[in-house]
Amino acid sequence: TAMKVLKFGGTSLANAERIKHVAELVTRNKGQVIVVLSAVSGTTNSLVKIADAYKKSETGKAFEILDALHQKYKKITHNLYAEASVRDQVFGEVASILDSIRAWEKEAFTEVVEKKILAQGEIISTNLMTQYLASQGLKPQLLSAFDFMRIVDKEPDQAYIQEKLTHLISLYPSNKIFITHGYVCLNELGEIDNLQRGGSDYTAS
Repeated sequence: TAMKVLKFGGTSLANAERIKHVAELVTRNKGQVIVVLSAVSGTTNSLVKIADAYKKSETGKAFEILDALHQKYKKITHNLYAEASVRDQVFGEVASILDSIRAWEKEAFTEVVEKKILAQGEIISTNLMTQYLASQGLKPQLLSAFDFMRIVDKEPDQAYIQEKLTHLISLYPSNKIFITHGYVCLNELGEIDNLQRGGSDYTAS
């Protein structure tokens, strides 16, 4: 049977209840499925503001937004995972991602740094979903979009994507659920890049 692609935007992942609902939709599928996730609602906009603040050397403003994201994800992880050990582990991973964004303040601001910052939302949401499905006794496999999603002249390199993705999936013959990032990719230089907003539909094709 053909691999089914399910794509969920940020509002579908706005809070713990919505994330649980998405997980339920995913688990209803009998065959193999690739789940393409956007960042949790509001996260990418926050990351855009953080990058903008760094660009203007407004570190205090950037850190305020990071603190708010910290609280937002603390609440989500608290409500998402029943077991304290899982909750602490996942929140620890999210916190370290947010800390890495905090550390980029010390670097010279470039477009590459900006794109790295913008990619973190999907890295967090896919982590939350993968860990949640695993906590439900399932065997989800996280596939990094950086391993197959490439753009050349801003357009997806379809042949490359198909070849890489087919190979990656073949490495996990017993897995039915694959999770990956919408929006993030690599460009022809091998640097982290972003699809145009709304462009994660490409990932789904």
